[in-house]
Amino acid sequence: MAKHASNSSSSDPATAPDSVLSPRYNQGLTPLHPPHENLLRTQMILRALILLILASVAETLIYMHHEMPAGLVLVPAAVIAFLTVAILPHRIYRRWGYDMGDAQLRVLRGYLWRTDTIVPFNRIQHIDVAQGPLQRFFGLSTLIVHTAGTHNSIVTLPGLATADAEEMRDTIKGHIRQDMI
Repeated sequence: MAKHASNSSSSDPATAPDSVLSPRYNQGLTPLHPPHENLLRTQMILRALILLILASVAETLIYMHHEMPAGLVLVPAAVIAFLTVAILPHRIYRRWGYDMGDAQLRVLRGYLWRTDTIVPFNRIQHIDVAQGPLQRFFGLSTLIVHTAGTHNSIVTLPGLATADAEEMRDTIKGHIRQDMI
């Protein structure tokens, strides 16, 4: 399984990777596959387009009925869309990390609302590797782990290279088989 660990030997803070600048966020965990940031940006662009279409419809309706100045709705929506596409994908991407140990999978995500999930292999019921059309385009997959219990019984790990996700699935499956013996 390929680990995408960053090189911590960079001495220039301006060019240092995020993991060097902010070790609290990933705590030595493996970051998601780099194309995941591009996938996030593509998803944000699609959402921004929907926002801009709705804003232009709203502005047209407001202008037709109230003769308000042009740009009252569309300009703020365009600013929000631009900031969403320019800033959020990188911030979301660098706030995810995972570690697959000998007996557990750890997934850490989030900034304001952080979630640190540890799934012992002996609690796993079954594992899926999912891939949507955009993920397939970027060569990514999502590892979905189903555990025993009802609360938070599904743990997802998006942004993995497809080969890595399949290898993780097979490794976890091997651990599950050993526990059953």
